[in-house]
Amino acid sequence: MNINKAAIDDTVLALLHLTLHDHNRAWKGFDWDSLNRLYERGFIGDPVNKTKSVVLTDDGLRESERLFKQLFSTAGNKID
Repeated sequence: MNINKAAIDDTVLALLHLTLHDHNRAWKGFDWDSLNRLYERGFIGDPVNKTKSVVLTDDGLRESERLFKQLFSTAGNKID
């Protein structure tokens, strides 16, 4: 089966938006390959460290929010 890794990465980035805390940190309980690709794309800091969270870059914060709204919002409903 061919897998669209970019779509998976976009979904992971959107889901990181759900676990944001301390303004720009998110829990890193996702596939390491996907987290590494998001790091290579400049959306998160290096996920290889001892902390249980990753730091989203400014671009990562903007893109995670955009993707979250695009993928998971319903028309006419405000996301809290």
